[in-house]
Amino acid sequence: MAQFQPFEMERFMSVNEQDVDYNLSESGVHPMQLRELLGFDDSCLDILLETEINYAHANGIPELRENIARLYTGASPENVLVTVGAIEANFNAMHSVLNRGDEIVVMLPNYMQIWGVAKNYGFRVKTFLLQEEKGWAPDLDTLEKIVSGKTKMIAICNPNNPTGYILKEEEIDTIIRIADKAGAWILADEVYTGAEQFNDAETPSFYGKYEKVLAVNSMSKAYGLPGLRTGWVVGPQRMIDQIWARHEYTTLSAAMMSNKLAALALSQRVRPYIIQRTRDYIRKGFPVLEEWIGKQGGVLSCIPPQAAAIAFIKYNLDISSTDLVEKILREKSVLIIPGDHFGMGKFIRVSFGLQHNYLIRGLERIEEVITELRQ
Repeated sequence: MAQFQPFEMERFMSVNEQDVDYNLSESGVHPMQLRELLGFDDSCLDILLETEINYAHANGIPELRENIARLYTGASPENVLVTVGAIEANFNAMHSVLNRGDEIVVMLPNYMQIWGVAKNYGFRVKTFLLQEEKGWAPDLDTLEKIVSGKTKMIAICNPNNPTGYILKEEEIDTIIRIADKAGAWILADEVYTGAEQFNDAETPSFYGKYEKVLAVNSMSKAYGLPGLRTGWVVGPQRMIDQIWARHEYTTLSAAMMSNKLAALALSQRVRPYIIQRTRDYIRKGFPVLEEWIGKQGGVLSCIPPQAAAIAFIKYNLDISSTDLVEKILREKSVLIIPGDHFGMGKFIRVSFGLQHNYLIRGLERIEEVITELRQ
């Protein structure tokens, strides 16, 4: 059997998320019902019922690519490739830029897919950190030191998973300057754009600020439609064509119905309502979580996430994050994510963009374990 680095977080969720009483591990808001999405357009159901269950355009139906391109300054549909989730976009983008032995620099903590793919395919990995002591601001001095002429790609997650940190404009400019000096591509995971907690301005994309950018997003986090399994990558047309060629080996196309429903969700009329729905869940859920944290006798602390429906919570207990999460799972049937999955020991990642009573009951069960360990 080939040596393989498992995707620890996704494997942990895959095994457990369908069987728990309370799933507080998901990174998006409470998902929309099909009835809710179709309710925006009375004619949409008839259109769907008349749709042939055929292959969609391999690169995404034109209407969907037009709606996606509209979200990026200077983009056209030819700059867009629709994929099966952001996870496929990341995978094929990496393989279009990097060969075995090439160097990639990865922001940590981060959604660890990119790190794991790099390990499994023989890419050389360097990392730079978001700094807790600076409110999760990036260590750009280290980034500048480790990026060299050998660096082919810098992987960014903005807004960040799991911390919810949003890069400041000057930080974006510095990352671009460092990448440009090395001639490196920037792979920008931007799936939490639109899920901002404290202001209504959407997080600006790296796309359009630098020529060698591949911006990735999906219908999951900020749209509450993870089951569509629809993502995309936006970039220079020649590179998009290269990624498309690899897409034909991996998934060929996203499903026809997913294309149609994603196009509806991203239409100019519907998208604003969906973004507001997401922000409502986030802005109502975080105060509940924050109040709960404050009741735990100083055991828990959290830098409020600027975006996203998850909080990266630090704890002060004599137990590893993996053991703590497994104890909560085993004894209370609540699923959360250990910081160990991000290489960050005494942290847990907890969802809060959920229905009010569901969130409260899940947190109450976690509290029972924390109280026991405190005593």
